[in-house]
Amino acid sequence: MLTGDIRSQIDQIWTAFWSGGISNPLEVIEQITYLLFLKRLDEQEIAEELKANREKKPMQKRFFPEGKDSKKRSFQDYRWNRFKNTDPRDMYAVVSEHVFPWLRTLGGNGTTYSKHMEGARFTIPTPALLAKVVDMIDKVPMEDRDTKGDLYEYMLGKIASAGQNGQFRTPRHIIRLMVEMVEPKPTDIVCDPACGTCGFLVAVGESLRERHPEVMTNAKLRQHFHRDLFHGFDFDNTMLRIGSMNMLLHGVENPDVVYRDSLSQDHAGEDEKYTLVMANPPFAGSLDYESCAKDLQQVVKTKKTELLFLALFLRLLKPGGRAAVIVPDGVLFGSSNAHKSLRKMLIEDQKLDAVISLPGGVFKPYAGVSTAILLFAKTNSGGTDQVWFYDVEADGMSLDDKRTPLLSEDKQGAVPKTKLAADDHAKNNLPDILGRWQQREGSERKRPRTAQSFCVPKADLAAQGYDLSLNRYKEVVHEDVGHRPPKEILGDLSKLEAEIQQGIKELEGMLG
Repeated sequence: MLTGDIRSQIDQIWTAFWSGGISNPLEVIEQITYLLFLKRLDEQEIAEELKANREKKPMQKRFFPEGKDSKKRSFQDYRWNRFKNTDPRDMYAVVSEHVFPWLRTLGGNGTTYSKHMEGARFTIPTPALLAKVVDMIDKVPMEDRDTKGDLYEYMLGKIASAGQNGQFRTPRHIIRLMVEMVEPKPTDIVCDPACGTCGFLVAVGESLRERHPEVMTNAKLRQHFHRDLFHGFDFDNTMLRIGSMNMLLHGVENPDVVYRDSLSQDHAGEDEKYTLVMANPPFAGSLDYESCAKDLQQVVKTKKTELLFLALFLRLLKPGGRAAVIVPDGVLFGSSNAHKSLRKMLIEDQKLDAVISLPGGVFKPYAGVSTAILLFAKTNSGGTDQVWFYDVEADGMSLDDKRTPLLSEDKQGAVPKTKLAADDHAKNNLPDILGRWQQREGSERKRPRTAQSFCVPKADLAAQGYDLSLNRYKEVVHEDVGHRPPKEILGDLSKLEAEIQQGIKELEGMLG
C-alpha cells in the first residue's frame, strides 16, 4: 500500500508537470516511466557487480558501458545513483544531452522495455522539476514489488481522473472480477490484443503469484511466467512503453508486449496460440473492408470494430481456450446479419458460459456506454447448454461522473478484505457475482428469471434469434394489488353518488 506521504508527493509532481506546461497525463507518465527504467537499469547493474565480486569473475552483463561517450562524458555518469546526487542543472544536462540519446540505442539488448525506449523523448521542461521527480522516485522503496506496482497504478489512475485518454483504462475492480472468474493457471498463455496499460496482464500475474506461489519456486514455471505467459498488442507506442513498464514494476521480466494493429494485420503465427484471452477493446468505430485483416472477414463480414474483435478472440484462442471480454450492449442484441451470425457462432459452435450486464456508469467519467462481460470457451464443436446471466446493479462506486466509493476500502472489489453485511450487497454486487458463478451448474439453474441471476437454456436463446440481452429473458415481479369485485366497487360508487345528492339538497335548503 502507498502511504499518504507518497500519494501526496505524486500529486505534487503531477501539479508541477501541469504548471510546467505538460498537460497530457500520458506524457507525464511517459516521462516518469523513462526515469523508472533508468533506475531499474542501475539496480540490475548493481546486482551484476555484486555477483561478479562474490564469484570473483568479470561481469557477465553490463548495462552502462565502460569508457566515455562522443561528448567525453563517462557512461557511468548515466547511472541513477550518480546523477541523483548532482546539482539540478548538471543532472538536467546529463539526462537530456547524454542519457536520452543513449536510451534510444538500447533496443538491441533484447528486452521488451529497451525496444520500446527507442522512441524516447525527454520533455521535462526545467532542472527543478527533474530534480523533484528524481527525488520522489528515489524515496519510494522500489525493491518492494507491491509498492512499485501501487506507485504506477496510482499514477495510471490519474489518466482517468484527468478525463483524458480514459478509454485506455478499465477499472481495476472490474478486471479483478474477470480474472477471478477465469481462474488463470500457471501454464496458461495469456493475450490481450488491445492491451493499453496492460491492466489485464498485470492482474493475471498478481493472481498467479497469490493463488499459485509455485510460479516463483518452480524453475520451469518461473521461466514460463517471465518470458512466455504474457502477450499484449497495441498500436500506440506510448501505451506500449507505459504498459510494458507496468508489467516490469509488477515483477514480470520480459513479457511479449509488442506493436501490432490487431484488426488490420493478418494473424499468421498468432492463430490458435493462446489459452486465455482477456480484453476490453475499443468499442466505437468501423474499418474499411480493404484495411481489415482478411482472416477476420472470413469469420464475420463486417466493418464494426466490436464484432471484428470478437472474431479476433476466436481466431487467437486454442481449442479449449477461454475468454473473458467486455463488449458494448449492441453486440448482445444488434439485428444485422453480422451481429446475429457471430452470436449464433458463440452459442452453437463454441461454449458460451455467461453474460454479465454491467451498469451504464462503470466507465464514467469518460464513457457512459452500457456494456457486458462475456465469458466463453473455444471448442469448435459447441457445448453451450445453459447461459448464466447476472444483472449487476452496483459495483461499489457511485455511477455518476465522480465515481465516489460507496463502501469503505476493505469492502470494495470482488474479493473484499472484510465480509459484506446484508445491506452492503446493494452497494457492491461483485462478491455475489463470484459466489453465484461458482454455483452456475448447481443451485443457479433453479433460480427464477425474476432473480438478479438466472440461467437460460440454449433452446430459449435460439428461439429468440440468439439475442443475448438480459432484459429479453428477465421477468419482472408484478406486485399483487388485490382487486375488489366489480359489484362491490359499483355499490360504493352508488353510495358516494347518494351522499353527493344529499349534500346538494342540504346546500340548496340553506341557500333557499
